[in-house]
Amino acid sequence: MRCINKHKVLISIFLLSSIFLGGCNSASYEMPYSSDNTNSVAGTQLLETFSSNLCVVGSDIPKEGITMSNNSCAGLFDLNKKETLYAVNVNERINPASLTKIMTALVALKYGSLDKVLTASSNVNISESGAQLIGLSKGDTMTLDQALHLLLIYSANDAAELIAENIGGSEDSFVEMMNQEARSIGAVGCNFRNPHGLTAENHYVTAYDMYLIFNEAMKYDTFQEIINMGVYSTTYTKADGSGKKVDIKSTNAFLRGDRKAPTNITVIGGKTGTTNAAGHCLILLAKDSSGNPYIAVVMRAEDTDTLYNEMTQLLASCAEQ
Repeated sequence: MRCINKHKVLISIFLLSSIFLGGCNSASYEMPYSSDNTNSVAGTQLLETFSSNLCVVGSDIPKEGITMSNNSCAGLFDLNKKETLYAVNVNERINPASLTKIMTALVALKYGSLDKVLTASSNVNISESGAQLIGLSKGDTMTLDQALHLLLIYSANDAAELIAENIGGSEDSFVEMMNQEARSIGAVGCNFRNPHGLTAENHYVTAYDMYLIFNEAMKYDTFQEIINMGVYSTTYTKADGSGKKVDIKSTNAFLRGDRKAPTNITVIGGKTGTTNAAGHCLILLAKDSSGNPYIAVVMRAEDTDTLYNEMTQLLASCAEQ
């Protein structure tokens, strides 16, 4: 499924005095583009060809039956109608935690080849307490395809570092590629400082940016296949030439079967993210009983139960369309 037509998005400094935000409340904005303006609305920064193929939102959009906690940032986007069905705090800059890895995957898929062999440097030895790791060491090798599975299903931070250094030449160069790609698709409210989402100063996104990034990543069949997987097994090569078998389960409770989607809703896949700074985050692709696709995102929820309860509310409203 290719969710939007492919357009080259040009970002420039200009005024857009009257843009109708299809399905997202008709509104007029007169704010010049500024990547430093926290109140900028993506629809005021992009060419008309861009906004005509995406949901655009300028302010909160309430919906009966959906109640979010004060801290949460959330959005629900109808991909067929190009409508924003619900939005709260979607343009607020927040820490994305491991939702960062969606951008890492997008850049890797765009500029790398799945059969490329990646070699780990000593930088994969991430020591941050609580960081999700697969256990890579210097000299270990695996293909980009293997690394993407470990990145998106298990949220392995060392796999993110492995991808960044091998695709970008260095972590810094890869992060620059991430930010350039974000700007090119209109995600101008974000700034990445690393490829994994571990807490870093000035590392932020908006919930609307995550919709744009996730939507773009879905253009790649490999991405869609991986985010739909609940389990994965592979064997990579250790520095000494021996094989290391890995068996992982998805961090997504819907795919693991720990959480049940509302009646008539199928969760296709998505990505989780959790750190102390970011709270609990989840973005999903789901379909209703007619096969209509939606992207739903909840970020900065205070705990796991709140995250999944709020996401379930968003998904339930899809069945009502």
